[in-house]
Amino acid sequence: MSSFGYSRFAKHYDLLTGNVDYDEIADMYDRLITQYGRLGGTLLDLGCGTGSLSERMCKKGYDVIGLDASGDMLSVADMKKNESGLDIQYVCQDMTALELYGRVDYTVSSLDCLNHLQGEKELRRTFARVSEYTEDGGLFIFDMNTLRKHREVLSDNCFIYEEEDVFCVWQNFFDEETGCVEISLDFFEMDEEGRYDRYCEDFAEMAYPIESVGKWLGEAGFELLCVKDGFSMNEGSEESERVVFCARKVKDKE
Repeated sequence: MSSFGYSRFAKHYDLLTGNVDYDEIADMYDRLITQYGRLGGTLLDLGCGTGSLSERMCKKGYDVIGLDASGDMLSVADMKKNESGLDIQYVCQDMTALELYGRVDYTVSSLDCLNHLQGEKELRRTFARVSEYTEDGGLFIFDMNTLRKHREVLSDNCFIYEEEDVFCVWQNFFDEETGCVEISLDFFEMDEEGRYDRYCEDFAEMAYPIESVGKWLGEAGFELLCVKDGFSMNEGSEESERVVFCARKVKDKE
C-alpha cells in the first residue's frame, strides 16, 4: 500500500474536506462504542490523515493513536496537535503492516480510507493486523463507499474545487468490471508572484459487496455487530452510498 501520492495534497487536504462534519463522525463513533463497548480506553485512528478526527476523539476522553502512511499528512497533524496541546501519538506506518507496542480497545477508520487499499488481499491483510492488535471484546468501526456510490456518484464524473490560492480538478474513471474508481487530481497552486504551478496526484479506490466485507471480518476474528447507512444511520444496504461497519473482536482461542 502506498501513501496514495498525498505528498503536496496534504497541505490542502483540510481546505478541500471543509464540508466534512468531523464532529458528527466523532459523535457517531462514540455512540457505537457506548452501545457495544465500554467507556474510555485506547483508540487507534487508522488512516488518520491530518488528525481532524483524532483530535475530536481525544477531546472525548480516548487515548488516541493516529496512524497514516503519509508523512506529509502527519506533519500537518503534528502542527495541529502542537497548536491544540492535545496528547495524541502519531505513527507513520502502512496499515497493511500494522505493528503496535500493545493492543488497543477500539480502531476507527473514516472517509473511505479502507477503499484506498488495492484489492481484497490488502483489505483482508489489514483486517488481520487490526485483529492482532485489538483487545478481546474491542471494537473495529469503519466506513466504506459502496459499489453503488462508485457506479452512480463517482462514476466518470469530474468535480471542481476552488479555494484561496489553489484550484483542483478531480476526475474519476470507473471500471464496471472491477468496481474500481481511478482518481486523478490536477492542482493549480498560486505562487507568491501570482503565477500558477500545476501538479498531479493519482490514486484509486476499490469497492466490495457488504456480504464479502462481513465474511472477511469474520475470518479475521471479528463478529459483525451491525452495518449502518453512513448518512442516515439506519440499516445499511447495497443501496446506501456509504456504509459503516461495527465489529467486535472475538476472544482469542487459548
